Amino acid sequence: MTVTIAIAGKGGTGKTTIAALLIKLLSQKGIVLAIDGDPSTNLNLALGLPLEDTLGKIREEMTEAVTVGSLSPGVAKPDLFDAKVMSALVESKGIDLLAMGRPEGSGCYCAVNHMLRLSLDRLSRNYDYVVIDCEAGMEHISRQTTRDIDILLIISDLTQKGVTTAARMKELIGELGTRVGKIYLVVNRAPDGLPPEIMKAIDSYGLELLATVPEDPMLAVLEVKGTPITELPPNSPLQLKAREIAGKLGL
Repeated sequence: MTVTIAIAGKGGTGKTTIAALLIKLLSQKGIVLAIDGDPSTNLNLALGLPLEDTLGKIREEMTEAVTVGSLSPGVAKPDLFDAKVMSALVESKGIDLLAMGRPEGSGCYCAVNHMLRLSLDRLSRNYDYVVIDCEAGMEHISRQTTRDIDILLIISDLTQKGVTTAARMKELIGELGTRVGKIYLVVNRAPDGLPPEIMKAIDSYGLELLATVPEDPMLAVLEVKGTPITELPPNSPLQLKAREIAGKLGL
């Protein structure tokens, strides 16, 4: 059965770093579908994978075709969408990648987004794990394009704003009735132990703290060189924490 993990949080908290390390770890146990939901499309760089087409581009093309009625009546729209999604899939050993790319424009995307959800649902069944690196903020959740999640990791930095945003995400999920199994908080770029003010905020919002992740000096070195994050040494602080997080999640 496919396990779906979404990673969310406000911008700049290190979501993509944690997503990439978890994806790499899970690929050692099964086949992973990595979905980059952020329009900035950085997950492929973190994983060291190429990127050509995006689902955002496909969505725009299909939306225009549906609007002007240029699709052949003899072609089933869901089948055509499935074929286009497969053409955008970046395949590698243990990890396949899809990138959302550009955000929605000013048109109506209801019909195409519905086809996109169904297509992703069908594709996801072929994988042991699906890991979604969500766009910054709460757009995926408020539009309910992220749903049917087994585990949601909300990433915060060591600030009250980050913790408040995490709490608002959890609250919004409850309001929308989005299907999420477990929701955990991960505080990134934090030393061992948290300041009492941050712990008080976490407790007051009823957030479940899964782990704190320290700064890793090797990360900046890799980013300067353009080296994939997944090539961090096995004993680096980030790699050790990623394994700890996976272990706590039973993965």
